[in-house]
Amino acid sequence: MHAYRSHTCADLTKADVGQTVRLSGWVHRIRDHGGVLFIDLRDHYGITQVLCDPDSPVFNAVENVRSEWCIRIDGEVKARDESLVNPKLPTGEIEVFIRDMEVLGAAEELPLIVFGDQEYPEETRLRYRYLDLRREAMQRNMTLRSDVVASIRKRMWNSGFREYQTPIITASSPEGARDFLVPSRLHPGKFYALPQAPQQFKQLIMVSGFDKYFQIAPCFRDEDPRADRSPTDFYQLDMEMSFVSQQDVFDTIQPVMQGVFEEFGGGRKVDTDWPQISYRDAALWYGTDKPDLRNPIKMQDCTEHFRGSGFAIFAKLLEQEGTEIRAIPAPGGGSRKFCDRMNAFAQKEGLPGMGYIFWRDQGDGMEAAGPLAKNIGPERTEAIRQQLGLEVGDAAFFLGGKPSSFETVAGKARVVIGDELGLTDKDRFAFAWIVDFPMYEADEETGAVDFSHNPFSMPQGGMDALQGNPLDVLGYQYDLACNGYELVSGAIRNHKPEIMFKAFELAGYGEDEVRKRFGGMVNAFRFGAPPHGGCAAGIDRMVMLLADTANIREVIMFPMNQRAEDLMMNAPSDPTSDQLMELGLRVIPKED
Repeated sequence: MHAYRSHTCADLTKADVGQTVRLSGWVHRIRDHGGVLFIDLRDHYGITQVLCDPDSPVFNAVENVRSEWCIRIDGEVKARDESLVNPKLPTGEIEVFIRDMEVLGAAEELPLIVFGDQEYPEETRLRYRYLDLRREAMQRNMTLRSDVVASIRKRMWNSGFREYQTPIITASSPEGARDFLVPSRLHPGKFYALPQAPQQFKQLIMVSGFDKYFQIAPCFRDEDPRADRSPTDFYQLDMEMSFVSQQDVFDTIQPVMQGVFEEFGGGRKVDTDWPQISYRDAALWYGTDKPDLRNPIKMQDCTEHFRGSGFAIFAKLLEQEGTEIRAIPAPGGGSRKFCDRMNAFAQKEGLPGMGYIFWRDQGDGMEAAGPLAKNIGPERTEAIRQQLGLEVGDAAFFLGGKPSSFETVAGKARVVIGDELGLTDKDRFAFAWIVDFPMYEADEETGAVDFSHNPFSMPQGGMDALQGNPLDVLGYQYDLACNGYELVSGAIRNHKPEIMFKAFELAGYGEDEVRKRFGGMVNAFRFGAPPHGGCAAGIDRMVMLLADTANIREVIMFPMNQRAEDLMMNAPSDPTSDQLMELGLRVIPKED
């Protein structure tokens, strides 16, 4: 017999009754029923009930075991009484009578309990992650992650892609976040960087004549943490293709993503019609470039209804250049109580409040109520109602000013309204391509122009588009949103050196600086670069959605905490004097 097991804890059935077997695993739960000890023995595959009574030669030893001890048992498979069968377990028809036992690893007092659904502080869970990972939900999440990655690989290979690996140690590159720098021992005073993404390398793979590339790529960014973003590293499905248009990329990645969500979505509906929405429209309709289309609410511009109206706050606001008024329809939200609640929400978000109108039945007809309705009069109110397509029992909320000052709050309000009024279909995955991103943005304080998205994207219109106002230039850049999260980001690349130099010049980077930072890629483009494009899909975020959790750390095996610390491995840690000396570095203490 094998030294540790003849079967896993999920294998045994009624067909094995009478066999002598060997199992190894962890003590999941212990129950003492009148001198008979029952143990739920758990391994990665499942649970088997084993038992021991005073007739067993190892009864005294079994009495000493505790939760999460790792043990091996030998025993005889017996059928459970009909009344004691557990239909929830694959092994629920049998139990194993212990004849011999060996303690493989005793456990000290546990800082967190593996059995059950107790909640523990995240710091405790991360410090003792190896215990946290033994819990059923975490085992399920990590297995899901592994299966999703395997499915992605299979689907990419079946689509004609090959997987190539790119360097982990490279040069610093502006990808929109801070680099992790790595000091060079052989070149004192110089630094490598961990790649924020394989961006330049995958483009060079296309220049090298490999037509379709993909990789499950680790990416490293020194970012501030969020619930849906790791502060140090993450994995993405990275892909690139030659001789393609934007639509070609969409047509290639949709079957992969859609197939994964259909395979692992747990029966939830997966939309097959993925609309293409311009960045400008997404901001107007949803207040975000990653809209949740499960919520049917679309915001609308109602500026003209308030221009010169009796509502002085909005009327005066509209005298300023660049201001507008947007409405958030709220079907079914037509009560003063709900309107007051949403007004309080806006105040918590740092705004003075939100104007509102709600429509109620007065017996002899419909009446518009609320402060706004009184101030702007019935004619304007009715025009607003008709534009928004609202009826009795509905409401609308209004925010005004420069869009940049209220758009984010408007987007959040739309989500809250959809959730509270039961309008959002939670049992669904809704996808949308966001396209036509502006290539550049201006700093509100300094007016300086910089890239707003990927700097390596091809501007729509090529060189001609770069001759006018940079803020009017759109890029062949695109994101895929799903249920309020950005899952994919990509672009058709700028493969012509003269257009790249001009694009960077508009963002304040001279040709010498471009050559210095991206010399490898710029030089490669001089030797017959093909048109190419691609995208990257966030593995962690995909699994987070499939696992139905809002915290990305629930689907990463060993994540950092909110302060970018690994409490289990004690990282980051202080270097030794010898390490610093070898690298030619000196640490300057941070002033209090």
